[in-house]
Amino acid sequence: MNFELLIPGYYIRRGSTLERSLLVKFMQRTYQDIYPEQDFAHLARTVEQYFSKDTPLWWVDFLGEDVGEQGSQEDKATSSPFSPPSPVACLWVGNAIDQVTGTRHPHIFLLYVLPEHRRRGVGTALMRYVENWAIQRGDRQIGLQVFKSNQAALNLYNQLGYQTQSLWMLKQLDSH
Repeated sequence: MNFELLIPGYYIRRGSTLERSLLVKFMQRTYQDIYPEQDFAHLARTVEQYFSKDTPLWWVDFLGEDVGEQGSQEDKATSSPFSPPSPVACLWVGNAIDQVTGTRHPHIFLLYVLPEHRRRGVGTALMRYVENWAIQRGDRQIGLQVFKSNQAALNLYNQLGYQTQSLWMLKQLDSH
């Protein structure tokens, strides 16, 4: 398993298409944070339809901030390849086409940090990581969708320079 330091104590690693069930679990958690009473079992279909080798997934593992007599963080990250730590955050990216310019660009399907690891810079570091990845790919923009009720995410994206380009509008239809 290839770990890379994201920020002190946190390591990022590329996910695999074999980790569908874990991705579904993280997707369900992000939506349950906003809508705690709702069942999100249907998100498994989203993952089934869109998750592939062409839609990269990254996991963030917390390996602690204590570097001491047990060895370096890198030693900890690679010491047990059969039992990696449970991820504390993930980032899943798809591809989109800008409807105005026609250019391909990454679209963030999911950015999720477990509540106990929030406000430590993990989300910001993940966003910068994907921005650098996109630049290396030759992309000129990144898209994402965020619920207007998710003020913490809106604050993060605004701080990082993201701007509203369009509004997603819905109308509930009554069945007759």
